[in-house]
Amino acid sequence: MNIEEKCINTIRTLSIDQVQKANSGHPGLPLGAAPMAYVIWKNMSHNPKDPKWINRDRFVLSAGHGSSMLYSLLHLFGYGLTIEDLKEFRQINSLTPGHPEYGHTVGVEATTGPLGQGISAAVGMAMAERHLAAIYNREEKIIDHYTYVLCGDGDLMEGVSNEASSLAGTLQLDKLIVFYDSNNITIEGSTDLSFKENVLMRYRALGWQTLEVKDGNDISEIERALEEAKANKEQPTIIEVNTEIGYGSPREGLAKAHGEPLGTEGVAETKEFLGCESREFCVSDEVKIHMEELNKKLLVKYEEYKEVEKAYSENHPEDYKKLVDSFNGKFDLGFLNDEEFYKFDKDMATRASSGEALNRIAEKFDLLFGGSADLGPSNKSTMNNSENFSLKNPVGKNINFGVREHAMTAIVNGILLHGGLRSYGATFLVFADYMKPAIRLSAIQHIPSIFILTHDSIGVGEDGPTHQPIEQLAMLRSIPNNIVFRPADATEAAVGWSVAMRSDSTPVCLILSRQTLKNLEHSSIEAQKGAYIVKREEGELEKLIIATGSEVSLAVEAAKDEKGVRVVSMPSRELFEAQCIEYKEEIIPSKCKRRIVVEAASSFGWYKYAGDEGRIISIDEFGASGPGNEVFEYYGITVDTIKNILNEI
Repeated sequence: MNIEEKCINTIRTLSIDQVQKANSGHPGLPLGAAPMAYVIWKNMSHNPKDPKWINRDRFVLSAGHGSSMLYSLLHLFGYGLTIEDLKEFRQINSLTPGHPEYGHTVGVEATTGPLGQGISAAVGMAMAERHLAAIYNREEKIIDHYTYVLCGDGDLMEGVSNEASSLAGTLQLDKLIVFYDSNNITIEGSTDLSFKENVLMRYRALGWQTLEVKDGNDISEIERALEEAKANKEQPTIIEVNTEIGYGSPREGLAKAHGEPLGTEGVAETKEFLGCESREFCVSDEVKIHMEELNKKLLVKYEEYKEVEKAYSENHPEDYKKLVDSFNGKFDLGFLNDEEFYKFDKDMATRASSGEALNRIAEKFDLLFGGSADLGPSNKSTMNNSENFSLKNPVGKNINFGVREHAMTAIVNGILLHGGLRSYGATFLVFADYMKPAIRLSAIQHIPSIFILTHDSIGVGEDGPTHQPIEQLAMLRSIPNNIVFRPADATEAAVGWSVAMRSDSTPVCLILSRQTLKNLEHSSIEAQKGAYIVKREEGELEKLIIATGSEVSLAVEAAKDEKGVRVVSMPSRELFEAQCIEYKEEIIPSKCKRRIVVEAASSFGWYKYAGDEGRIISIDEFGASGPGNEVFEYYGITVDTIKNILNEI
């Protein structure tokens, strides 16, 4: 057994020891995929002493259930994970959670586990690399790196991975290299039960270079495939590496190898087969020395880059400062303090005022990189001062995601994870259902992705119930660490953008109308607090109306002749709940029990604000096809309905 084989087997044994110690986890993938993981990490540009190095290659373990293998790599390459950390695998508050968590463990580039998300986010990383290279590179290539993915059969069954891979092929993202751990096993048994397609032929049709490694233990063959992938400057590459799940264990090739500990005897038999010591968490001195030598070689690459960086910083100091600041999350957003940003001279749909706010931002902020799932003209999500991003025009800031809402959301996440940019995706609110798994990961990863969701209610009108969102707002509001912002007019729409741009750890969903909304007399930047008074009572407060979005103007109209009635616009429950108790009590006094909540969507979640004696005007059934104003009348979302209930409470 040569030293590289010993290192690979150490990755294997550390991984199965973690799973056995926790009595939980997935030993099958690490045993089969360790050779390709070793080759990737040996060859990619990275530095454990500078894990946030801007120009490092990115590695995404899309098959996140194989996390014990990633932790073994991080330990062996010196990223700060200790043997004690490995022994705490899958324990509360450990640095080695059950699936990789971005921002929690140094060296983890993306939170993965929900299959298909990692490879899709990696497409966003590769897009960010190309776009930033086009912005910053001069005679010195300050941005020049690869994105590597290790995925499995399950990843490639998920539809989101095909959506993202299709776009990657269209964009010819040559610095995206995917290693496909092809072991033909899923939890239920052989992949033949449900997955008999030729994956490489499919990817060839998507525009990828396709390569195959027949023997997943042949590291020289894996290295040759990697070099061939890097030599292709016109296509992304997928390398199918044929492996045996649970290699070397008594469960080799069996579904039981996927997600169950091997057992004490199984671990012992596996180590004996691999020719490794039987003791737990063993790393030989020989392996440690070899890993140190590998790191020295990696350091040479790093120091070569640092020379390039030094020359760039001297020759282009302003660009260099901007680049470094952007990767540290330091963006110049001073223009958001200008009162003019929040002023509009006519009534318009909030999708239109959002579009105007977006373009005001784009004029001042040139690191915005986003687009729509083929609905740019409807979402008003196009930056007018830029062109479309493409192979021929990588400096373009508008992304044509195509009709791929799920992949769009994951790609936006990947752009944020890469660093150096802010990004957004846009579609109709009703299609947030397609986006939800990736929005959830935005929130889990604490990244400030922005989602423009227009056509926000039954105001969609003629397109009918399939396109009229009812339950989507409740769904989005149920996601922890996610801000949902539904503005009532143009000023509030601009405030929503301000909230989104200032966010550094929370995704923001902007919920925007199709129909024109009146600009409210008393709307203001106070909307950034989530709720504020847009019509104050005269004299003693008797009744309270809380409304969002297009329904705020209805509430104001209904209350205009009612002296004791206050109207509160609540564009964001999340922002309101983040305010101090005193402010919340000031806006919605607990002593005022006679309340009405108005929102043209599900009533779910509003009872907290309506209280035991309050009433909710909402829609708890699917919509209907017809002109938008008539649909509002049909469902009783009207000024008259509000007036009648005001008289009843």
